[in-house]
Amino acid sequence: MSNPTLLSVNVNAVAYLRNRREVPWPNLLDIARAILDAGAHGITVHPRPDQRHIRFTDVTDLAELIDREYPEAEFNIEGYPTDHFIDLVLSVKADQVTLVPDTPEQSTSDHGWDLEADGDMLRSMSARFRDAGLRVSYFVDSDADAPAKAWDAGADRIEFYTGPFANDAGIHGCKTELARLAAAADNARQTGHNSPEGRAPLMMNAGHDLTLDNLPALREAIPDLAEVSIGHGLTADALMLGFPQAVKRYLKVLGH
Repeated sequence: MSNPTLLSVNVNAVAYLRNRREVPWPNLLDIARAILDAGAHGITVHPRPDQRHIRFTDVTDLAELIDREYPEAEFNIEGYPTDHFIDLVLSVKADQVTLVPDTPEQSTSDHGWDLEADGDMLRSMSARFRDAGLRVSYFVDSDADAPAKAWDAGADRIEFYTGPFANDAGIHGCKTELARLAAAADNARQTGHNSPEGRAPLMMNAGHDLTLDNLPALREAIPDLAEVSIGHGLTADALMLGFPQAVKRYLKVLGH
């Protein structure tokens, strides 16, 4: 039987809706409260340079809310490690930073890191974050060799990019991608054994286009999945159900 998987709710879509008008609603802090009061384990944001959804001030406000009212909750900030992003993350003392290879013009994340090309840079970045007490996760594709490369490059966790799995409508394609994810997960479990530094094996997160419908199959393929970050799908459900009820349904699917 699989262990429960923690739920971090990405509130970028809420911020994007707010930013369509020069008005303060929907109020991001009120939505975050509703999400955390319903039992979610954390909040995720992905601030981009153009602030088209999450604004830099939102990051500070959410960090203060979590620190003040929900100290047991996790604040996960994801993004490309520009100098400004690094300074922002360190200034609010997030719990986890998820490094993503986004370009500024991308509408959403659509691939994992090229760990051959970017491993040295990521290793340097992860050391800075770890020295500040943050857990570091790298956004990776479902390649069999990605976990070992991510561990070598200094990651504490990896977040599997689940877009190819979630968006493949064909049964054969979905099963093929699940098999790739399961194989990569097996390799993640092998990292860190006999490490001279005493580093633990990678833990595994997942995110992108996850829904109530596809989460059970993912958890069956990776029973020890530590955490999922879900924004668009949960927000879409919340338009019909409200955020508290949507969160509770996702928690049930995740084993809580």
